[in-house]
Amino acid sequence: MIAILGIGTWAWFHERSASAKASSANQRKTSAIPVTAAVAANGSIDVYFTGLGTVTPLATITVKTRIDGELMEVNYREGEIIHQGSQLVQIDPRPYQVQLEQAEAQLAKDQSALQNARTDLQRYETLIARNAVAQQVLVTQRSTVQQAEAVIKTDEAAVDSARLNLTYCRPTAPVTGRVGLRLVDRGNFVSAAAGTPLAVITQMQPMSVIFTLPEAQVPAVIDRRRADAHLRVDAMDRDKTRTLATGTLATLDNQFDPTTGTLRLRATFANVDERLLPNQFVNARLLVETKTNVTLVPNAAVQRNGTSTFVYVVTPDQTATVRHVTLGTTNAKRSEIAAGLSAGELVVTQGVDKLTEGALVAVQLQPDEGGAPALLP
Repeated sequence: MIAILGIGTWAWFHERSASAKASSANQRKTSAIPVTAAVAANGSIDVYFTGLGTVTPLATITVKTRIDGELMEVNYREGEIIHQGSQLVQIDPRPYQVQLEQAEAQLAKDQSALQNARTDLQRYETLIARNAVAQQVLVTQRSTVQQAEAVIKTDEAAVDSARLNLTYCRPTAPVTGRVGLRLVDRGNFVSAAAGTPLAVITQMQPMSVIFTLPEAQVPAVIDRRRADAHLRVDAMDRDKTRTLATGTLATLDNQFDPTTGTLRLRATFANVDERLLPNQFVNARLLVETKTNVTLVPNAAVQRNGTSTFVYVVTPDQTATVRHVTLGTTNAKRSEIAAGLSAGELVVTQGVDKLTEGALVAVQLQPDEGGAPALLP
């Protein structure tokens, strides 16, 4: 009877102890705070300098007339690509053709006079040897020949001027680019004195962006450019959410702006799809360096207060602890942890507002791109 009583008592206490442990475990599991976490990993991150920029074409040409006359033809359509050397308009050439014919006629007349003067000079030189004419007559004839030669040069210049005016009747595109809206219509009278624009041509390919960087960042750019002459520059939209074009750094200005403490830089872009338009506002992002083998965490894991930067690290016993860290480079998605955290540790990215030091957590791994979230064991 004593043995039976002892065994029964032991069984009762054992069952009650197991029930208490199960109840405690269930209570502990119920009190755990659900959070999402990510693993700190080794990786690479780009270092960018960003400045405000304006799209500036390498060439913008305002074609104006250099002569006066009626506009006979307009040979371009608004917005089309004009190739270098293409004729843009036709100005009435008839007045300048008449001037050319007059100049050529005057040249022929004066050439005939020069020929007569030279013939007389040869005759006087023959007669002077026989003392048949005075010396003064020979000297005068030589001056006459020189004057006639000078007149010929003047006539030739007049012919060249008339021919040049005929060339000005057919203005051509000095560069290849896109022509703007039509500025003058056929039948109008254009004048060089009035400065009437005939067309505006903007070179679209390649295109450049002029942007500014603060003085403190310029030495790093100069050092990096000496090591690599082709630094990448991304032209971002106003919200910095979309890359419009990718190009290279072309040059730096030769002086700082004393009022802003910034330096202007020019980047060039192929602009094949013509997504960059003149005077467009962009954010220029200059790639200065790529850091490798650094510890990276999602930006959502980084927390800040008034005095420090920290993350919540999940310990092996499923509790959260505060870890103060030092940040390095940051981009739109990830941050470099320069000190305070090692690769492989688990950091909380969602549910941070509910956590305190030592709080019990129920962790769910943050999903990667295209992957489903996974529960930690």
